[in-house]
Amino acid sequence: MTSQRLQRTLAVSSLVYAAALWGLVWYPYRLLNEAGVGGIASGFFSYAAPLVLLGWLHGRALHAARGQWRWLSALGLAAGWTNLAYVLAVLEGEVVRVLLLFYLSPLWTVLFSRFLLHEKLNRAGWAVMTLAAGGALAMLWQPGEWPLPGNRAEWLALSAGVMFAASNVISRHLDGVAEVAKSVSVWAGVAVLTLVGLVLQPAELDFVADAQTGTWLLLIGVGLLIGSMTYAVQYGLARVPANQAIVIFLSELVVAAIAAYFLSDERMGVQEWVGAAMIVTASLFSGHMEDDQLKEKPHV
Repeated sequence: MTSQRLQRTLAVSSLVYAAALWGLVWYPYRLLNEAGVGGIASGFFSYAAPLVLLGWLHGRALHAARGQWRWLSALGLAAGWTNLAYVLAVLEGEVVRVLLLFYLSPLWTVLFSRFLLHEKLNRAGWAVMTLAAGGALAMLWQPGEWPLPGNRAEWLALSAGVMFAASNVISRHLDGVAEVAKSVSVWAGVAVLTLVGLVLQPAELDFVADAQTGTWLLLIGVGLLIGSMTYAVQYGLARVPANQAIVIFLSELVVAAIAAYFLSDERMGVQEWVGAAMIVTASLFSGHMEDDQLKEKPHV
């Protein structure tokens, strides 16, 4: 019993750690941007760092999961876009609005779960969908305009939330695959997508010629933090019920809102707060969206 309690405490603590860091990591990315390191370049180096420094440790786990390489590749690409779009969004947009659009993910999870995991909604599920969609409408509504994201940063945030939902559903589909194998797939996915971005926009690498030691140390430091967060998320999700995990992840919004207030002087209006309350409430109840009796285990 003592061992089980310790394991659960570690799992919850790992999710709290990951959520807190995700609520703060936008700031070092903005510092890197000010130092001349664009979002694509900083994304590449900060994810290539854990891939190179830690990925080789998990060769045995990757070999054991070789039969699932298609789904691991899908996980990597979905998580890759999630993280790349998130970095670009927080560099260009308002941090809290970016995170709120990101946390529409329960809405997209419904769609992916239905087609990939064959999960059907109960009444609570439909209520969560309606509440999340209503929160988005409340936050984005402008008289005479369609309630859609208003700039590139908000579109990136919305797409990041879609891919976050997809990566979570794919991860559930990969039940039985080692957590470290999934972590390496995430790092590799971001590295591949950002590498493509660097090929298309080679000017992002211009900073290399004049980069100071402090810039490289910050890049490596962010990379190691990213690696630890990926481990923490995979460890926690494997041991904490989904409905509790989503509540813990919402602490990221609180951390980000406080950090944005003090570090970048960002504030939300009444309309944003109303939308935020609806989206957060939807996320809190997203763990009750499916009927256990109606779930069918898909063939892998």
